[in-house]
Parts: sequence; structure tokens; C-alpha cells
Amino acid sequence: MEEATDGVLCWTEKAKLFGLPLVSSTKTEVAAQLVAAAARGQRLIVNFANAHCINTLKADKTYASALRASDLILPDGSGMRIASKLVDQPFKENLNGTDLFPEICHEAAQHGQSIFLLGGAPDVAEDAARTMQDRVKGLEIAGCADGFFTDEEEDGLIDLINGSGAAILMVGFGVPLQEKWIVRNRHRLNVPVVMGVGGLFDYYSGRIPRAPHAIRAVGCEWAWRLAMEPRRLARRYIAGNIVFLGHTLHNAWTETVAKPVFSPATKRSLDIFGAFMAIMMLLPLFLLVALAIKLEDRGPVFFKQLRIGEHGRSFPMYKFRSMYTDSEERRAALLKDSERDGICFKMRNDPRITKTGKFIRRFSIDELPQLLNVLFGHMSLVGPRPALGSEVSVYQKSAYRRLGGKPGITCIWQVSGRAEIPFQKQLAMDVAYLKNRGIITDLWLLIRTIPAVLTGRGAY
Repeated sequence: MEEATDGVLCWTEKAKLFGLPLVSSTKTEVAAQLVAAAARGQRLIVNFANAHCINTLKADKTYASALRASDLILPDGSGMRIASKLVDQPFKENLNGTDLFPEICHEAAQHGQSIFLLGGAPDVAEDAARTMQDRVKGLEIAGCADGFFTDEEEDGLIDLINGSGAAILMVGFGVPLQEKWIVRNRHRLNVPVVMGVGGLFDYYSGRIPRAPHAIRAVGCEWAWRLAMEPRRLARRYIAGNIVFLGHTLHNAWTETVAKPVFSPATKRSLDIFGAFMAIMMLLPLFLLVALAIKLEDRGPVFFKQLRIGEHGRSFPMYKFRSMYTDSEERRAALLKDSERDGICFKMRNDPRITKTGKFIRRFSIDELPQLLNVLFGHMSLVGPRPALGSEVSVYQKSAYRRLGGKPGITCIWQVSGRAEIPFQKQLAMDVAYLKNRGIITDLWLLIRTIPAVLTGRGAY
């Protein structure tokens, strides 16, 4: 951010996503600049853009126009972060309003700027104001009002806001009502900085608890909110996330695939969309398998193993546990009985496999948790299978070529016979895939994976 010669504050770092110029900055920087703008009397409309906003923007032209009338649009949520990475325009930081609010309050208190809170159910804004005044010494709340007013009462509300002398107005009506209200009334509001903040006041009033920090850190606060208000938010977060992923895939396609080259961003878009959809559809199966594993020997449901991925980088690969818990200790004694030539160990009747394990291996169900690896960016839907470190350590020079791309859940040799194919031929197939990979190839291999799994050829 820079200060222009005429004293007007300008955000110079922006990223374009879904046709919107989004601020790329940190919460501390944004809070400081917004309060500075308010102190100077600079008139700004500030709004946020998250997955729900993008879905609404696509369906509501009036809202789209109101959002685009913003002077600043701040990226909010893990969905927007993922979408930005797919077009190679990552944001510096997630600028969600819930985390930004305390930063603004601290800056406002230090520089003597007051805030007016408008929105929420009766008493919610007042409770949020008291919470922040208890936390932030010297914070001045110019006034509060709930979001339940009639058209006839609107003029009086505008007079109340203007008479308060507030430097910053936060409007919490939710999307799209707040953006439309702000645009419609901006010319009547004397407040320099006006922000649409959604359900912000509910969290700081204590009405709805925030997710624990660990959940927020991994970008899953939406799941916590869904658990808190399932009836109200089920459509927004379950169906809405699927719709948003579709918009994200289309945006990435438009920005990257409009070029004839099959770019990494395109492949990543396909991976995220496909993995998310598969997890949503297979969730009941996940639960049944987890229950079966737990009931058989009371051991852990998942098995985590360090594997080697692209360019030799290691990562933790997840599977449903199909072996007894002491399987790794027993492996050395069984190496002489391996039924696969070369460096990869494989036995048709491995005594370490549980009863449940035999079934889930037969239909490759044990591999399904790797969909999480795909979402985390460790793996792709299609690519060479990830190798063990012990296998890579004895690779010959030619074998290292199969580490030239992200490992996949499925690959050419898996749909062509799996364990029945010798290692050297697997290597040749993987190298050929990496040399000629493309979106048509990936889609075709994904389609071929279905009958390969159902027939179970080479699976043991």
C-alpha cells in the first residue's frame, strides 16, 4: 500500500479473481489503512468476498453490481485461497472479518476513531460492542442499532448514524442485503468508511461461539459453523461448497486452459473438484469401513505411512488400515516370500492382512483416504503411485524419472492389471504418462479406474 501525493490512500497490491480486484495484504496492514482513511475523511465502501459471495454474485445481478461498486474487496475464507492459488495469484493472508474486527478496534482506539455497529438481532450489536470495549481500552463505540427496521424507520436510522459522528460504520445484515443497502444509501451516509461485515456481531456478542484455533488454522471454520447452525447453514456450506468448486474450476479453466497447454493449475483444479465430490459421495462408505475396522481388532482406523512424492519430497500418505497393528515388525520376516520381482514387496496371501483388510483391498477401498492427500496437495487423482522410501533408496538412475510428477491415486498400470505388472513395466508406463499427460488422458484413466476396481484384477 502507498500514500499518493494528494493524501489519498491507495492499495497497490491486488489480485484478480472471478473478475473482482481483491486486496492482497495482511490484517494488520488493512486495519491500519482503513482507520487512517477514516481519520482523513476518505470515503470508502469495503466488502468481503467468500465462497458464498461468489455463488450469490453468479445468481444475483443486483448484488454483483453492488459488490463491484466497492472501493475495496477483501478475500475471505479457505475457498478463496484455494481459488487464488489455482490461477497463480495467491493472497498474502485470509482477510476474514471475524479476525479483522479486533485489529480495526485496536487501531481505532489508538487513533481516536469511533465505530458504529448496525445489524443483527436486538441487543446483539450492543453485546458485541461491550465485548470489544472490555477487550480494547479506549475503544469508542459511537452507537449501535439492530437490523430489524422498517422502510419508514430508515430515514431516522440514517440520521442516527450521521449524528453519532462515527468514523467507521459496520453493517451486518448478511449477504446480499448489506451490500445492496450500503450502495442504496451511501450518498446519505456521512461516515467515511462503510463496511459490510455479515454475521460478525453474533460471534463477538457470544451468541455463536467461534471455532477453536486449531480448526481455524486448517481452514475448516465453515465446518464448525455448520455444526453450530445446521438448519440455517446446511444449504450454504454443503450444496454451496459444491457449487463454488464448480465456479472455481470454471474460473481456473478460463484463466489457464484457454491456453492449449495442460497447465499444473488446470490439473490441480481437476484434483480439488474431483476429490471433494468423491469425499462427499463416499462419506457413508467411509463411516461403514471405519466402523468395521474398529470392531475387528479395536486398532486405529487409519494407517499413515511416509511416502516419496514429486521430486523426492516425502509426505504422510493415508489409507484405511488393512493390516494388523504389528505388520511393519513382521514385514522383514516375509520379504523372502514376495511374489513380485524387483524391489517392491507384494504377497497374495499376506498373513498380516485382517479380514476387513482383505475385503477393502479387493476393491481398493483402503486407498480412499488418499483423497485427503489430494486436497492437501500431496497427491493428484492421476499419477505414478507414491513409492516407499526403502524402494526409492535402491532405485536405479532410470527409475528416478517416475518422481517427475505428483504421485496419484490411480495410474496407467493400476487400470491395466496392478500387481500383475512387473516393476520395470510399471516404471515404463509411469514415465510414458508423465511425458504425455493431459486432461483427456487423466479423464480417460479416471473412467477406466471404475471397472478396474470392480473387477479387482491384480488387487491383493
